[in-house]
Amino acid sequence: MSSKVTIHEVARMSGVSIKTVSRVLNREPNVKNDTRVRVQEAVAALNYRPNISARSLAGSKAYLIGVFFDNPSPAYVTDVQLGAIARCRQEGYHLIVEPLDSTGDVAAQVEPMLHTLRMDGVILTPPVCDNVAVLDVLEAEGVPYVRLSPDQDLDRSAHVRMDDVRAAYEMTAHLISLGHTDIGFIKGHPEHGASHLRYEGYVAAMKEHGHAVRPEHVEQGWFSFRSGFEAAERLLNRSDRPTAIFASNDDMALGVMAVANRLRLEVPQTLSVAGFDDTPGAKVVWPQLTTVRQPIQAMAAAAADLLLSGATRAEGDAPPPSRLLDFELVVRESTGRIGG
Repeated sequence: MSSKVTIHEVARMSGVSIKTVSRVLNREPNVKNDTRVRVQEAVAALNYRPNISARSLAGSKAYLIGVFFDNPSPAYVTDVQLGAIARCRQEGYHLIVEPLDSTGDVAAQVEPMLHTLRMDGVILTPPVCDNVAVLDVLEAEGVPYVRLSPDQDLDRSAHVRMDDVRAAYEMTAHLISLGHTDIGFIKGHPEHGASHLRYEGYVAAMKEHGHAVRPEHVEQGWFSFRSGFEAAERLLNRSDRPTAIFASNDDMALGVMAVANRLRLEVPQTLSVAGFDDTPGAKVVWPQLTTVRQPIQAMAAAAADLLLSGATRAEGDAPPPSRLLDFELVVRESTGRIGG
């Protein structure tokens, strides 16, 4: 039935013009509340679903929001999609997800997308959010954008983030509170701003609690399971291996736990393991992973909200709008006292 219902029928049932129905559907202002209610009731009664192509042809909006990403963590990308989609659906928008290769010519990748698809705005995830070439192209084309977790030039655009430094500090302090002094750390992708911030938090907590940061206990990762596995092999095959390892994301932490299992190191009795993000894998592995719950879906929803509300530009001398969301330290079974 919904495919046969037209905007004309909605207008007849609610006793208003087609133009008024369109204004209500597009959530435009200056519509009387009782009129808006009548139209909404008619839409619900008829199970009317507006055609997004017809809506875009009829006005200046395309009703499409884009997400550009280059991230090796499938769980992160999925959470971004879920959060953005939830907010877009509330306003009748659709989401387009486009991968970029940050190692290539990103401008050449972005320009055809913008010319082929009319997008009302774009959400940029790390590390794309800090790629100057991408920002330049979007600004040249006049496409609004919001950045998730940027590390550079925060005053350039609207953005949504959390306090990665504080979150990493608190996780490191948690491990120290359990009696660990030799804490290994696996860095994230070097082109992701959050990687540097999380390492900064780890270093700050170690120094503030009087413990040295040993270079041989710090390994480079790439936010992937494989890189976490390989980093853990280097750390755990040392004669002076750390008693705890804090990985910059859950995928790498799961790699650490796989190596610990292969070496028959009990977690957490012999080795404590902590991650970051609280992805689904953190709860299905055993023992369940202690991690930082990053509100990825909420951050993506907030980014979509900034685009949909049109609040992406700075007003006067004020900085561009930004939102700082809170994190949560989630303590599970993968961390504990040595021999506990």
